[in-house]
Amino acid sequence: MSELTDYQKTLSEALEARRNTLEKFEVTALKEKLQAFQTAYTSLYGLLLKKGLIKEDPYKGDAQIGEIIVPPNTPFSESESSEQISIRLASYDTQLDFLANFYQLNLDFFTLDRIKLVLGLVKYVDWAHLSASSESPITGAVGSFINRLRGGTDAMGINVVNGVTVTLNKLTGGVMADLKALTDFDKEYYKLQLRTLLAGFSENKPPTVGDIKKRFAAANKGKAFYAELAEELIREDYSPEGPNLRKKVLKALNAGTANEKPKAPAKQENSIKPMLVEGIQVIGSVASTLTVIGEKFDENEILMERRKISFLNKVKRVIGQMLNHEPEPTIYEIEFTDGTAGTGIKERINFTHLREDMDKKAKNLANAGNRSAAKLEALPDDQLLRFLETAIKDVRILHRVLGALDDYFKASVDKEDRIKVKGIKPELATIKNAFLKASEKFTEYSSLRAEEEQFKRMGIDSAG
Repeated sequence: MSELTDYQKTLSEALEARRNTLEKFEVTALKEKLQAFQTAYTSLYGLLLKKGLIKEDPYKGDAQIGEIIVPPNTPFSESESSEQISIRLASYDTQLDFLANFYQLNLDFFTLDRIKLVLGLVKYVDWAHLSASSESPITGAVGSFINRLRGGTDAMGINVVNGVTVTLNKLTGGVMADLKALTDFDKEYYKLQLRTLLAGFSENKPPTVGDIKKRFAAANKGKAFYAELAEELIREDYSPEGPNLRKKVLKALNAGTANEKPKAPAKQENSIKPMLVEGIQVIGSVASTLTVIGEKFDENEILMERRKISFLNKVKRVIGQMLNHEPEPTIYEIEFTDGTAGTGIKERINFTHLREDMDKKAKNLANAGNRSAAKLEALPDDQLLRFLETAIKDVRILHRVLGALDDYFKASVDKEDRIKVKGIKPELATIKNAFLKASEKFTEYSSLRAEEEQFKRMGIDSAG
């Protein structure tokens, strides 16, 4: 048996073993990741529709899909941007649904060409570099939408956006790793098929790419020919460096087969719970800042009351106190900008209730934030997660209201009292930094927890 014949036999056995491992683990994992990817994107797509940032494509349900088609990513004019983005993102949603739920995911069907299509679909939006200024028209459009949603007032929507973008970015990396494993297998399997066509060639007369293409075309009509893989085969079987190249091929295949069970990413020490604890301690630090703002606003309210209380109103107030009447509530009409719609919204604020709410929330945040990490970690994850999610939402809303009220005080007091108004811009910046960092920890924890649960469903130990 010649050296090349022996290698071909060994390669065939290594590929068969690798096939079994891939079908048992990588293909299953890829299916799970693609379904999670599609679910995450669909939630974002639904949010974009709900917020009116894109329009429903009336022809979306009419598409008949026989094969994956990556939607176009060519530039479009400003006048057609709304229509084009809506059509393309709708098509992307449809294609992902087809890929995740109806596509054949097995090694016989999953050719190199089809792997390339799946890769193009998964990378259609660059989730790692979302920016309105991206060179990719679609990534730029999605990046612009994400910025508008994050600048809005819908706390739950913001959490969805943050969670989804992190998840899609992580899943993209996981899918690409699985696709690389399948690609590496397909390339070696393809070259093995080419080798079966090369009877009659020897080291003294190695084949050319043209020779291989001619024989391949005769035996495989209509199938794609990859000249670069034919060149690899020639180097491996007929060049002086061939023996080393063949050893590398077998080593890579055997290494993949030896790792029969892919490992989940290693956890952080003990668990991912420290992310929740850190998020709670960060958001808890807002308590002292809310107290400072409350004191400043109390002084500002005195200035406002001094401006509007006439002699007659003073008499009415005294009489009301004598008769034990409840004091009239202090109502301020503030205005803020809806970052999603870009329009001004007015809201009536009961200042007395607001101050009571601020003091209550400050107390709750302080109680949580001042607990030691050990005491917080002793609590169930779900309890910490619910507290952190609610706290982030409450602080975001307070930040919006307090900012608008700060502007209101500065614009509404008498001119001579304007210099006496206590501003809160530094405190607002402190609060914003806190809830953004806490949101980051919340999203990171949620993403890793979802990943752990996915591995558990696959029967993989996430302890590493």
